[in-house]
Amino acid sequence: MLRRILPVILALSLCGCAATQESEQTQYQASFLTLFDTVTTIVGRDSSEQAFHEKAQAIHDDLLEYHQLFDIYHDYDGVNNLKTVNDQAGIAPVVVDSRIIELLSDCREFYEATQHKVDVTMGSVLYLWHQARTEGLDNPANAKLPDEAALKEASLHKGMDCLVIDEKASTVYLTDPEARLDVGAVAKGWSTEKAAKNAPSGLLISVGGNVRATGPKDPSGIPWVVGITDPDNQSEYLHTLFVTDSSVVTSGDYQRYFVVDGKPYHHIIDPETLYPAAYWRSVTIVCPDSGLADALSTALFLLPQEQGQALLDRFDAQAMWVDAQGNYYYSPGFRDLIRT
Repeated sequence: MLRRILPVILALSLCGCAATQESEQTQYQASFLTLFDTVTTIVGRDSSEQAFHEKAQAIHDDLLEYHQLFDIYHDYDGVNNLKTVNDQAGIAPVVVDSRIIELLSDCREFYEATQHKVDVTMGSVLYLWHQARTEGLDNPANAKLPDEAALKEASLHKGMDCLVIDEKASTVYLTDPEARLDVGAVAKGWSTEKAAKNAPSGLLISVGGNVRATGPKDPSGIPWVVGITDPDNQSEYLHTLFVTDSSVVTSGDYQRYFVVDGKPYHHIIDPETLYPAAYWRSVTIVCPDSGLADALSTALFLLPQEQGQALLDRFDAQAMWVDAQGNYYYSPGFRDLIRT
C-alpha cells in the first residue's frame, strides 16, 4: 500500500468525444511537478489562457497544502505534518491541522471497512520495501528483498490501536514508538477530492493518475474521456470511460517495482503476508469520491473478486479487474461506463 507516493498508473485521455466548440472558449492544460512526487495535470475550457491558469494555480495551491501536511519525508517551516507525528511516536501528541485529523479519521473508517487491508499505520513495513526498492533501482545487480525478520518485527508495530486521535485537542499520537504512519494508499485521492470540491465545474484533475472530473467538459454536457492503461503495453488503453462528475483511480503492479533474481516486486503490500499482493495486475475503481476510490482500489487489489465486489456494493462503486493471464472482470454496472 505504498502506492500514493508513486507515479501515474492510470493514463488520461484528453481527446474527448466529438464536441461542438463554443467560439468564446478554448481548452487549456496546466501541469505541475511539485505535488505528491508525481505529475498533476489540470484540463479545462475557458475564455482566456490567463483565466484558466488562475483557476489551475488555485487548485495547485490547495493541493500543495495537502502535500505538505501529509508528507512523511520532509519538514516544512511552521507546519506540523505527518512526519512530525512519526518523529514524535511514543514521545508526545502533536497538535495538527484539522485536515490531518479528518484524513486519519477517514482512514480509520477505511481500515474497518476494508478488512484492515487499507492500514495507514503500516509505515514501518512500507519503509523497508521502499528502501529495498530504492536500493534495487539504484543498483539492480545487487537488488534484494527486505530482510524477512525485519518485516515481521515491523509488522508488530501496526494497527489502529496505536493511533490516538483527539479531535477536541486537535492532536495525533502514535503510542508505539516503532509505529509509523504512511497515508500513501489514500492521500492523493483524498486530497484530489478536497481540491475538486473547491474547484469550478468543468475541469479534469489528474494527480498522479487519480482522475477527478468536476463536471462535463462544456456547458452542453459533453463528458470527459479517461483511459485505463494496459498493464502490458502502457501506451495503449484497455478501455476508455465516460466521466462527468466522478473519479477514476487504478492500482497496478506495473509501476514502481524492482526486480530480484528475475522476478518483479511491485509496491502494493498485503498487510497479512507483508509481500506484494498477487491477485491482480490492475484494478480500476469508478465512484464519485476520489478519496474513497483511492482506498477501494488498494483494497480490491489485495482481495479476491468476491470480497472486492462486496465492498463495491457497500459503497455503490464500480470496478474492473485484470488478472495475471490478461482476463478482464467487471462489476455489474461497469460496462455502462465504457466508451470504447
